[in-house]
Amino acid sequence: MNHVVNPGLPLFEGAEWDYDKLWKAYDAIERVGLKEMGLDVYTNQIEVITSEQMLDAYASTGMPIFYKHWSFGKHFAQEEVMYRKGFRSLAYEIVINSNPCISYIMEENTMTMQALVMAHAAFGHNHFFKNNYLFRQWTDADGILDYLDFAKGYIAQCEERYGLSRVERVLDAAHALMSHGVFTAPRRRSLDLRMEQKRERERQAHHEAMYNDLWRTLPAKPASPAAASADRERRRALLGLPQENILYFLEKSAPRLEGWQCEILRIVRNVAQYFYPQRQTKVMNEGCATYVHYKIMSRLHETGKLTDGSWMEFLHSHTSVIMQPEFDDPRFGGFNPYALGFAMMQDLERISMEPTEEDRIWFPDIAGSRDPMNVLRDAWANYRDESFILQCLSPALIRKFKIFRVHDDASRPELQVASIHDERGYRDVRRHLARQYDVAELHPDIQVVDVDMSGDRKLMLEYRARDGILLEESDTRAVLQHLADLWGYEVVLEEIDKETGGRLKKHVVGPRSIIGV
Repeated sequence: MNHVVNPGLPLFEGAEWDYDKLWKAYDAIERVGLKEMGLDVYTNQIEVITSEQMLDAYASTGMPIFYKHWSFGKHFAQEEVMYRKGFRSLAYEIVINSNPCISYIMEENTMTMQALVMAHAAFGHNHFFKNNYLFRQWTDADGILDYLDFAKGYIAQCEERYGLSRVERVLDAAHALMSHGVFTAPRRRSLDLRMEQKRERERQAHHEAMYNDLWRTLPAKPASPAAASADRERRRALLGLPQENILYFLEKSAPRLEGWQCEILRIVRNVAQYFYPQRQTKVMNEGCATYVHYKIMSRLHETGKLTDGSWMEFLHSHTSVIMQPEFDDPRFGGFNPYALGFAMMQDLERISMEPTEEDRIWFPDIAGSRDPMNVLRDAWANYRDESFILQCLSPALIRKFKIFRVHDDASRPELQVASIHDERGYRDVRRHLARQYDVAELHPDIQVVDVDMSGDRKLMLEYRARDGILLEESDTRAVLQHLADLWGYEVVLEEIDKETGGRLKKHVVGPRSIIGV
């Protein structure tokens, strides 16, 4: 459905909106986004929701279809109290990486804000979802909604058949291990969520076969050292060890879990995997969406389709979103991903159109190319936050943001400014800033390394500590407790120095209540 827009008249005036105004604004935004900026997006589905529905979407990770769990109600209650008391505002929109791409916009928004969020979500985020290599590699936009519908129905059936408390115990443990339920390296087979329901019976048969092979063919007597070593290598190969994806390992190998419990673990880890690219692209994704909405809204104002009043309202919201407190501001809590991402996108446009001699030295391939949208579309498709900052953060932007590196040595009473604004300092700054966006640096490297199959069946894990930083004791034991409950036997985690291989700490946790029973 298209509406004829008079090029000499604004799309709307005033704050009130209706569906006819939304259609006209969407059509104008689409023309700028697709024809002038060359964006490539999934089909859009725009849904207007209330503030309460937005809070509900917050609680269930933004998905329109999701299984039930008590934690979602807890999150809803927390968010609602903060919102009603005025301590927290709500997002103007939520967008879902699906095909069609679903964008929620709040009915409380003004018409200007509705136009802004359609440009931001339905075209900025949508283009990034469809084209970035991480989302293409790890997500299945065509299948996610059907899969969530299957997951919701499957868990509801389990609750009816096995009881709410048994299902809840599995979900509680799986959610505790959710951040350890992703593959960080590409696998041979890409994610195809549309086939998950069809493969359910095959997975149950595989689980039973693995159980037979692993747990019913144990050695009858102690083996010689050579035989024990060979048996260990065979066991590790059969189990696929070492394994970083703990939920995957449990799903395939936990000796006391039933098939339906393994399927729930798979559902939780598939959801975790689906959101994994978003953890690696916060700066780029928000930077792309903010740049797109700014260019589209600017173009609409230039062509008379936005009134000056709407433009001022837009600028007020836009500048609030990209506000970056200084390092000595009490509000400073790191870099605002909207601010850093948008600034880097604008900087690439500047380098493409009006490069300095410094830019030509640092960015010879794009400086003066006179095609900023091609440069930006290439960046949006081929980088994640860590690599984008490492390769595209310019000295000019480092100076603009006043970025410098401080070295904090625990053995010395004072801080040391380690990197300043010279060539060596610029490279050092962006290298260390990029590391702060590398999930491999931020996420603890914990892997399943072995199982004592001939003895007490304890599960052994290792954490490779960086810079001698150990895991937090109480959190570690709480998560290990959930792991032990799923495994059904004792779990041992050793913290090992990544550089020297020395043992730093050991945690031993037994099952509190065996979930598989």
